[in-house]
Amino acid sequence: MAEPVVLSDGVTNVRKLSDYFDGLKNSFNDCNIYFLEGQEKGATMLVIGGTHPEEPAARLAAWLFAENGLMEQGRLIVALSANRSASTMTRLSGAYPPDYTIRTPWGGRTFRMGDRWANPLDQWPDPEVYIHYPSRQNLAFVDIRNLNRTWPGRSNGTITEKTCYGFMELIRKEKVDIVIDLHEAELQYPVISTIVSHEKGEELATIVSMMLPDMEDFNMGMEFSPKNLHGLSHREIGDHSNAISLLFEAPEPFLDATRGITTREKLLSGKDEFVVKAGEHGLLFEQIDENGWPIDVRIGRHTSAVLQTMESWTEENPEKGLVCRNVPRYAEVIENGAGYYLHDPSKSRTKKIYYE
Repeated sequence: MAEPVVLSDGVTNVRKLSDYFDGLKNSFNDCNIYFLEGQEKGATMLVIGGTHPEEPAARLAAWLFAENGLMEQGRLIVALSANRSASTMTRLSGAYPPDYTIRTPWGGRTFRMGDRWANPLDQWPDPEVYIHYPSRQNLAFVDIRNLNRTWPGRSNGTITEKTCYGFMELIRKEKVDIVIDLHEAELQYPVISTIVSHEKGEELATIVSMMLPDMEDFNMGMEFSPKNLHGLSHREIGDHSNAISLLFEAPEPFLDATRGITTREKLLSGKDEFVVKAGEHGLLFEQIDENGWPIDVRIGRHTSAVLQTMESWTEENPEKGLVCRNVPRYAEVIENGAGYYLHDPSKSRTKKIYYE
């Protein structure tokens, strides 16, 4: 199922990941890379969506930047489907819906649901033990298909490892200053509603975490990237490039082990009485009530956190700033709905359309 992207007028170039590593050419993971460049020189930020396609708010937040963003200073590079292979299936035996539809003023936009791991049709078989490269750390066998366990990748590895290697080449060749990897997590997972930061980004992440409650009216904590846990973007990107590497987590009750039926409605509403009950028994690391965690709330948290990161960076580095306009913030996404900021491909004759 092709997913249209109606490009913002701020998108100045579209490349493929294989432009940075030709080992991905003609593969399922040769994803589109969107460039938004301001007239004033500044820093370069990479926002990665679709590392785990089963975390839709992370992917759709990146989508809003590609369809609406206008950079005034600096460059923004956006990937919407970092692990395209994982977006072509849902979790085996998870009873997930294959897709979901975001309501818009003109109808709806349907997106693939996806999985956490690359499609086994594209990468098989899994080893009994996954040995991470280059650390040699032993990880769960299935995580050899997990894009957030195979950084920094390798040129002669699996398709998932090659994808990470391609992104590392992009980061190095484009001289990226800040990388933000967008995610969602189950409420039973302790790393939630937080920024995970490599030590190079600790000061920036701390400032962003402190500013969000006052500026955006929601809390987002800050945690240090573990030095001895390998394969994750916030650790390996920082270790193997000059970039500051950050990972953002928003709550997604749909992923919890203690949950109800996995319907499209529950995916979008973020409501689940079983997750609420788990919270009453002290099993959660984030709060939930009958209002749930609607997808608009989760998307808005990510867009605001990315924009606040740009603003906090620019305050400290005005000569190398990042200034982005026209992307909705937390309160705007909640008030209008994310679909308000998605454009109708059938009526966008003056705009370029790409497909994920």
